[in-house]
Amino acid sequence: MVSPPASDRLSMGAWPPDPSSARRSALTAVRDGPGAGAMVLLHVLFEHAVGYALLALKEVEEISLLLPQVEECVLNLGKFHKIVRLVAFSPFASSQVALENANAVSEGVVHEDLRLLLETHLPSKKKKVLLGVGDPKIGAAIQEELGYNCQTGGVIAEIIRGIRLHFHNLVKGLTDLSASKAQLGLGHSYSRAKVKFNVNRVDNMIIQSISLLDQLDKDINTFSMRVREWYGYHFPELVKIINDNATYCRIAQFIGNRKELNEEKLEQLEELTMDGAKAKAILDASRSSMGMDISAIDLINIESFSSRVVSLSEYRQTLHTYLRSKMSQVAPSLSALIGEAVGARLIAHAGSLTNLAKYPASTVQILGAEKALFRALKTRGNTPKYGLIFHSTFIGRAAAKNKGRISRYLANKCSIASRIDCFSEVPTSVFGEKLREQVEERLSFYETGEIPRKNLEVMKEAVVQAGEAAAEITKKMEKQEKKRLKKEKKRLAALALAASENSSSAPEECEEISEKPKKKKKQKPQVPQENGMEEELPVSKPKKKKSFSKEELVNSDLEETTSTVNLPKRKKSPKEEAVSDQEETKVVTKKKKRKFTEEPPSSGPDEAAGTKNSSKKKKKKLSQNN
Repeated sequence: MVSPPASDRLSMGAWPPDPSSARRSALTAVRDGPGAGAMVLLHVLFEHAVGYALLALKEVEEISLLLPQVEECVLNLGKFHKIVRLVAFSPFASSQVALENANAVSEGVVHEDLRLLLETHLPSKKKKVLLGVGDPKIGAAIQEELGYNCQTGGVIAEIIRGIRLHFHNLVKGLTDLSASKAQLGLGHSYSRAKVKFNVNRVDNMIIQSISLLDQLDKDINTFSMRVREWYGYHFPELVKIINDNATYCRIAQFIGNRKELNEEKLEQLEELTMDGAKAKAILDASRSSMGMDISAIDLINIESFSSRVVSLSEYRQTLHTYLRSKMSQVAPSLSALIGEAVGARLIAHAGSLTNLAKYPASTVQILGAEKALFRALKTRGNTPKYGLIFHSTFIGRAAAKNKGRISRYLANKCSIASRIDCFSEVPTSVFGEKLREQVEERLSFYETGEIPRKNLEVMKEAVVQAGEAAAEITKKMEKQEKKRLKKEKKRLAALALAASENSSSAPEECEEISEKPKKKKKQKPQVPQENGMEEELPVSKPKKKKSFSKEELVNSDLEETTSTVNLPKRKKSPKEEAVSDQEETKVVTKKKKRKFTEEPPSSGPDEAAGTKNSSKKKKKKLSQNN
């Protein structure tokens, strides 16, 4: 019987090939050098969010795997089960372990969990094993460290695609929902770990701040021109005297109607203009102005609009101070070299400090002059010499023939400063100051011919000073951290103390409530004497407790209940008070007599035993007498 070819067997669903036919090992066509003709076992490593899986391919001809029918076989679960079998599955112990393994795979490092899985479940003869992996980096690492031959792409990619599709069916106890949840959780944690950043080193705030600053400059300029034109109808001479936009708006808001301006307001006007001559000129111009008269409503609108412009200019100043502080934290060297505004514009134009650090010096030099560059390339003209760095003071101070050279040198130093700021752990402005000194020396060299210092000498000095500055900064940070920890400990201790007091106050209140009726003492009666003074009666305390009868207990309970009832009291006359005091003394004397006549109560097991013994003795005496 002749067996049909591999393509016919695939179409009929007979997979793997008939055992009676000549079997070949998986991928026997994959032979390398001296090992040609040897049987090679193909295993596939699959990394999932729940763990590592090692799968083996059953005996299949590679020719059949390269046929297009393999794709249909991969999509069909029943046929795919006949191709692939699960050799081992190593689940991750926790999400943290899964994140560590994911980071190791992405970086091309063999994790200990992966090493243990491969060494345990792969055959000992490494030459006869071919391991298929999805990532070439991890394949190269496995081949280097463990010695297994690894293969990627081609047939392996198709098999991994099928494993990814049917993975929840290959592993027992794993559902599609749990697998998708694990993938989602690992994806979130992996992304968070990749985008972790220091809050104090965020350059996004710098980009937004410099963009807002530029927009505010445009808006303030436009609004100030509107105020100048609007108020110029009433006082046109003020435009020539005051040039600054914010100052013009403040003075227009202060003056209002020019006819009301007099010498009494001259001092306040000097405070606004910061110049006595200008204030005097404004006063003289208001007296002989050619402007038209204006109504009160128009003045109110002008003053309100000028107040808005003044508030915008004040906000612009606060935003500029915020930008300076942020630049000193994020890019101190760059801001010390070229200034906060120009450095922030470079970072904003590049997109981030990291992107700026990746740019070469030639790109930094023409950053911001892209239109001129492409126009020059198109027309075959001269390329621009500088872009955003033109706003620095160095290029403006250089001569016309040296502008190109100083801009190239300055771009080189800006590139170095941005890389230092981006990749240094403790940011300091030492390197920026030293680089600025180098630019100054180079500028003086172009003008006077004085030879500047070598870069090696300057950088050695900068490294020493930067180390000292970094040590001081770390000490300050440690002190701040200690203070923060102390405050946190005090706060936690106070919270714990408050919680313990709250928890202990509840049972104490209950005990106080239960002890209050026991601690009630009867007031000592006071007998009024003839001279009007009251004298306390000496009441002897009984040594033993007295036993009451049932009737007396009932009467005492009735007395207590009647005493606790709150009845409206009325004032007693002096005669009634005297009678009541006499009755109280009588009651006390009766109680004293009762105390001596009544027997002591039996309060405990010992006393009860004593009473029993006394009763037995009495019975014996009676029997003896009889």
